[in-house]
Amino acid sequence: MEYVYAAMLLHSAGKEINEDSIKNVLSSAGIEVDDVKVKALVNALKEVNIDEVINKAVSMPATVAVESKPEKVEEKKEEKKEEEKKEEEKETEVAQGLSALFG
Repeated sequence: MEYVYAAMLLHSAGKEINEDSIKNVLSSAGIEVDDVKVKALVNALKEVNIDEVINKAVSMPATVAVESKPEKVEEKKEEKKEEEKKEEEKETEVAQGLSALFG
């Protein structure tokens, strides 16, 4: 994870993301650098537009949160309807019981 953070830090600073710069960031933070992981990260990021990925990642949670709210409202409405039906059934039972007593 720290390798990705190093790349994001370099990107936000406007620096080139290459093996040496990532190694420098990690070693200055006191992290033992694994050359294989650094090479893999740099190769993976060559074809990636980091700004585009960040913008997509930021916008996703808002979309998911908006979609989940209507479901909760519908569930609450259904629960209220069920509770109202149960109350009506109880009232009906009580009324029937009283009519049997005083019939």
